[in-house]
Amino acid sequence: MRDQRKSVLLTGGAGFIGSHLAEALLRRGSRLAIVDNFDPFYDYHLKKANLEASARVGSYEFYAVDICNKAQLSQIMTVHRPEVVIHLAACVGVRPSIRQPHWYEQVNVAGTLNLLELCREFHVDKFIFGSSSSVYGATDRAPFSEKQSELRPLSPYAATKLAGEMMAYTYAQLFRLQVICLRFFTVYGPRQRPDLAIRKFTALIEEGKPLPIFGDGSTARDYTHVSDIVAGILASLDYSFKVPSDCAPFEVFNLGNSHAVKLTELIELLETVTGHKAICEWRPPQPGDSPVTWADISKASHLLGYRPATSLEEGLASFVNWYRDVAPVWAPTAHTAVDSVQNALG
Repeated sequence: MRDQRKSVLLTGGAGFIGSHLAEALLRRGSRLAIVDNFDPFYDYHLKKANLEASARVGSYEFYAVDICNKAQLSQIMTVHRPEVVIHLAACVGVRPSIRQPHWYEQVNVAGTLNLLELCREFHVDKFIFGSSSSVYGATDRAPFSEKQSELRPLSPYAATKLAGEMMAYTYAQLFRLQVICLRFFTVYGPRQRPDLAIRKFTALIEEGKPLPIFGDGSTARDYTHVSDIVAGILASLDYSFKVPSDCAPFEVFNLGNSHAVKLTELIELLETVTGHKAICEWRPPQPGDSPVTWADISKASHLLGYRPATSLEEGLASFVNWYRDVAPVWAPTAHTAVDSVQNALG
């Protein structure tokens, strides 16, 4: 039986996926340190509530630190001495990355490099990197497989995620750092960021307001419940590398639901779950938007035992129930509907 009580440093642990993962790690008995800089991309109070929810599960150390600040990260590593670094912190979203590519490069590439360097310096056993399905970009091959060599990202955000993967591979090759890159496919569920489509659409439908739809609604996404993503991350934490000494201890895994759902189908499902009719406001397609994301999860299934357990219908029903509980408490985000929906489809 594996020892699950590892010392873990988790970046982005106050966020949507990170807070769910933090709870799961605490339930396993991990000695956990969370790093998050409360980036103002969305309301600080939402992240604070996420941390409070994690604290109800168990104790952890929290550091309000930016991953671009290597000196402060080094101090945390000195104190905590993690065996594993799980790196989820990032600048997110397709549309903002087109407007602010330098910021995305600084955080997603240089910040990731800081962590990799510290993993080398402090002899960390394993580095788990939260990547994105957006790295596949403009491809006509679906479902997407980790074996695909031609990756054509369509946005600076996607390009920075691919750059992070390549930098991580370099450290695996040069320094024998065990690296796992996880390509997440359109994650949704309780605590979902306010800019993401399912949360934004739910809010607009509940309020009787129009949903901005870019294109003809045929774009498709592989919507994956956050509980299944967390299960995949934990399986990666437990994964044992068995590679020859002349090969890099490096793996890439898709974590998705392996079912592409058209945007029009998603809206129909939300109408059913909420009991309200959606008002669709059709708009021209936006640059950076992939026509489809669809995960081939056969590799993750074989090597990690990854098997998504939550159907979209079940996940949407539980999400809407959660949203109705929290909606009276939190004011809507300041992001425009245009930005919010486009981010979600990236």
